[in-house]
Amino acid sequence: MWLGIDIGTSGVKTVITDDDGKVAAEHIAPLGISRPHPLWSQQDPEDWWAATCASILALPANLRAKVRGMGLSGQMHGAVLLDAADKVLRPAILWNDGRSSEQCIHLDALARQYTGNLAMPGFTAPKLLWLRQHEAEIFAATHKILLPKDYIRMKLTGEKITDMSDASGTIWLDVAARKWSDEMLAATHMTSDNMPILCEGNAVAGQLRKNIAQNLGLNQIYVAGGGGDQAAGAIGAGVINDGDAFLSLGTSGVIFAAGNKFAPNAEQGVHAFCHALPNRWHVMSVMLSAAACLDWGAKLTGFPDVASAIMAAEKSGINDQSPIFLPYLSGERTPHNNADAKGAFFGLTHDVDGGAIMASILQGVAFGLRDGYDALSLNIENLSVIGGGSRSSYWAQILSDALQIPLIYRDGAAIGPAYGAARLARLAIMGENPDDICTMPNEQAQYSPKTEPTERLQKFRAIYRAVEPIFT
Repeated sequence: MWLGIDIGTSGVKTVITDDDGKVAAEHIAPLGISRPHPLWSQQDPEDWWAATCASILALPANLRAKVRGMGLSGQMHGAVLLDAADKVLRPAILWNDGRSSEQCIHLDALARQYTGNLAMPGFTAPKLLWLRQHEAEIFAATHKILLPKDYIRMKLTGEKITDMSDASGTIWLDVAARKWSDEMLAATHMTSDNMPILCEGNAVAGQLRKNIAQNLGLNQIYVAGGGGDQAAGAIGAGVINDGDAFLSLGTSGVIFAAGNKFAPNAEQGVHAFCHALPNRWHVMSVMLSAAACLDWGAKLTGFPDVASAIMAAEKSGINDQSPIFLPYLSGERTPHNNADAKGAFFGLTHDVDGGAIMASILQGVAFGLRDGYDALSLNIENLSVIGGGSRSSYWAQILSDALQIPLIYRDGAAIGPAYGAARLARLAIMGENPDDICTMPNEQAQYSPKTEPTERLQKFRAIYRAVEPIFT
């Protein structure tokens, strides 16, 4: 048995898989987000730890006792600040936090040169410059900076270690060389001493402390390096070789393509990062609000849950007169790199009801993903789909029509990164060939484009261009 843990934004997901790769048990412990000021997004790392323990303990005790290794995945870019005694200094600043736009201006040229990526507000390094300017005492007390999953690793094992894929999202990493960049660290008044130790995702990176293992009903197992949520999701989806790609429908929306070389494309806001396996890289486009828009929309329109909201959307349908939704509730990354972008509806009339609103949200998110897909400029045959937002067949067709590419839904799609983390645990302990273990799960359904919403897509893009000047 293998245990995978994903420290998500909306919850901590745990999964136990057997040696055949089948899911034996899974559980989600929910999390909340604090937004005390405009553009801010924060969580208390202790909430992650409490949710992790609760989610593990909710798994069957007899299966926990059989687990031979653990893998970690988690939301990327979050800044967990520790003092010299490993005490958390402030709430973690998250991936969808947009407060550091000004600091990105000072880092952008260096980031392009040394990491192959733009300096974006969600990344970790600009957050530290913001702290130095606005919370100087906390900055001065900062001894170590950890990413979300690696804070949980420290709690589990006592080790301060991160993997290459997650480290890539800090923009402190020389992604091509897979090492910390002294130039980027110096630009934020940091050194490698402030960073965790680097490892590959399929390497052993700590062992459970005895008392923690006993409290969680586990043996004193080893913990794999793991991966950032998207790279771990790719491991679970079997997207590890050149030409493989997937669409992730989580809180954010990601189109991820694996490769065997470092291929930066900063001008289009594309992320070029290390994969969670040695000598492999990936590119991805990222929109900050994907399934999060559905949660927001269901609450806004008074539906009891997202499933009910999607049913109403399907009943309402989409036509030329339907509203158009800009899905920028948390700003946007690819291709706009605009933390000040806002959500908007265009074309509201007296005839628009909750179902029509939800239908426009589903299509608006799909159009945002299309912008990211076009920025990648890749020839992709199809996309596997993972993430909690992957359960709706109606949305699947909207997405396929918007992207103009076949979408393949596979077994375990909703488990995503946690499943990949379990695979990385197995690789770390058993030393097997990733190509033998990281295979694509069985196909459940495929959706191919039926229509091409060209005029609505053009209008969607025109609306963004028209309102962009007034976002700030």
